[in-house]
Amino acid sequence: MAHGITASCPAALIALGAGAFALPAGAQTGPGQSESSGTPSIVVTATRSERNSFDLPVSIDRIDADAIREGKPMINLSESLSRVPGVVVQNRQNYSQDLQISSRGFGAHAQFGVRGVRLYADGIPATAPDGQGQTSNFDLGAAERIEVMRGPFSTLYGNASGGVIQIFTEDGPPEPTLTLNGAAGSYGTSRSALKFGGRSDALNYIGGASHLETTGYRDHSAAEKDLGNAKLKFALSDDTRVALILNSVRQPAQDPAGLSRAQVEQNPRQVNPSVIQFNTRKDVVQSQLGTTVEHRVSASDSLRLAAYGGSRQVEQFLALNGGGALASGGVVNLDRFYYGLDLRWSRATDLAGQPLAFTVGSDYDNQKERRRGYINNNGSAGGLQRDEDDTVRSAALYAQADWKFAPRWSLLAGLRHTEVSFYSSDYFISTGNPDDSGKIKFTNTSPVAGLVYQVDPSLNLYGNVGKGFETPTFAELAYRSDGTTGLNFALQPSTSVNTELGAKAFLPGGQRLTFAVFHIDTKNEIVVDTAANGRNTFKNASRTTRNGAELSWSARAFETIDLLAALSYVDARYRDDFTSGTPPVAVSAGNYLPGVPRRTFYSEARWAPAERSFSTALELRYGDRIYTTDANAEWAPAYTVVNWRIVFQQRASDWRISEFLRVENLFDKSYIGSVIVGDALRPFEPAPRRNAIVGINAVSTF
Repeated sequence: MAHGITASCPAALIALGAGAFALPAGAQTGPGQSESSGTPSIVVTATRSERNSFDLPVSIDRIDADAIREGKPMINLSESLSRVPGVVVQNRQNYSQDLQISSRGFGAHAQFGVRGVRLYADGIPATAPDGQGQTSNFDLGAAERIEVMRGPFSTLYGNASGGVIQIFTEDGPPEPTLTLNGAAGSYGTSRSALKFGGRSDALNYIGGASHLETTGYRDHSAAEKDLGNAKLKFALSDDTRVALILNSVRQPAQDPAGLSRAQVEQNPRQVNPSVIQFNTRKDVVQSQLGTTVEHRVSASDSLRLAAYGGSRQVEQFLALNGGGALASGGVVNLDRFYYGLDLRWSRATDLAGQPLAFTVGSDYDNQKERRRGYINNNGSAGGLQRDEDDTVRSAALYAQADWKFAPRWSLLAGLRHTEVSFYSSDYFISTGNPDDSGKIKFTNTSPVAGLVYQVDPSLNLYGNVGKGFETPTFAELAYRSDGTTGLNFALQPSTSVNTELGAKAFLPGGQRLTFAVFHIDTKNEIVVDTAANGRNTFKNASRTTRNGAELSWSARAFETIDLLAALSYVDARYRDDFTSGTPPVAVSAGNYLPGVPRRTFYSEARWAPAERSFSTALELRYGDRIYTTDANAEWAPAYTVVNWRIVFQQRASDWRISEFLRVENLFDKSYIGSVIVGDALRPFEPAPRRNAIVGINAVSTF
């Protein structure tokens, strides 16, 4: 019989969300939703040009700066992304492994970092050409907005199936402005930051730095993070604009790893003894420089070039020795250099007397990595066990067009052809350890199209269909399930067909509602085969299917209360029998994909009196049961948590000052915040009990 850890799952939660739609007349859409009172919510991710999200056949949300920063410590994306339906962000309380981010079930099996979802910062990829991404260089303190797109149009950005998350840094303000903020809270957590920006003639500038440190909720989970981010914008002429984006991050972090059921019930803050024995940890240093050049060729034509390059060094100690004739070591050392280019031409014209905008472009990304593996001598690096050069390259051509071919109808369509090549040169060759060099190339062409029908100015109906493509990452290719050395070139890309129907509406009283249903069929789904002590192997399942629905609603009541609700349902299952693990365990058709909650719900009620001297809000978050393995023999149960925040604002001389108090898990619930997919022994990562953080923000204009 399957097992779960006890937690509450209030049925009243869904009723609360449904009841919220009964609002008094005169309600308005709330803050952070730029479409309040009918104001356009401008996004660029769907079409690569500015468009009103209401008019697009795409599930896309925009989170503005107020929603990102108000009453939040600005440490993790998980603080803000819960308000987007269809996206699940699990804060693992483990800075060595990053957040778990999935979209419509894609990316849920990621063991570290983000995969299955493309990440961008100011138009520069934060996702490598193999599909592995990191959020560590996202500066929430300087974010102007975050755009989140789900569904098949994400395939136009390349090696992703679930969606695109793009963060945009704010421009410098009209006058020189200094911002200072600090926060301190439970578990030795503190963050300090400064930001300075302004304008000088044709130069617009903003830059900042922050320092985070924490001892962590669990034992052996201390971390530090130093982040720097800067953006310069200037005009070379009336027709040419240039932006430079520079960021750097240093993040050493201990790795508490997972716990078994018995360990969680005994003490959820403890770690397994092997964590202490091998001193599991991860150190990351990354620097990146990017530039974008936009040139207006004519009134209807423009060119845009984006280029970037960077380096990333990683040293990770796993909870194993890693010795033996064919073993790859218990210490992973990566030295990475990467760069890329994206050139595109856009034109606005007419077709059959109706407005047509199209873009044609090409992008190229290259990542070169020296991978070494060493024996882990109880927390110290020992003898060499692995030594290779790994290179992955992605080259693509893409095109997309947006045509309003009739007064009530518009078409958005695109096509992308992608080639992703992997190369590995093995230098660790000895008796009994052969040369494991090799290469493999994956090629895919993915079309996508969507239609919008305007029923009236307050209601749009849409549908879309497209193909998706997701290659293995180098991390997924890194180990073979049979324990031999070399890359797992038997692993193949997964491909998917996505269909979606939806509606976007302004309801009476100014309420805003979006709704979508989707169906996704996937072949060769990449799944975890084995997972133990921080090392994972992967294989292809045959077919999976995802059926789901997403709903988002926002409004303002009585002029002072802002309301928001986001509800998601994803039924993700295997369609065929297969085996997984060592020894093989049978997985039956109809089993749920691990790591994917069927239901998630987020709601927020915010009250800000007319004088705006303070605001306070309650946030409610529900997550459904999450299975830990393909066999569905173990799970983390559903949970509901409530957070509360209060923010005060004052003016003092030339300073604008605000303070906040935030209490997470207000009712002190015990629950599992995330799981390690595929780990049959210690899959659980407990979330903190009630905890709090206080902060202050001061802004002065010179």
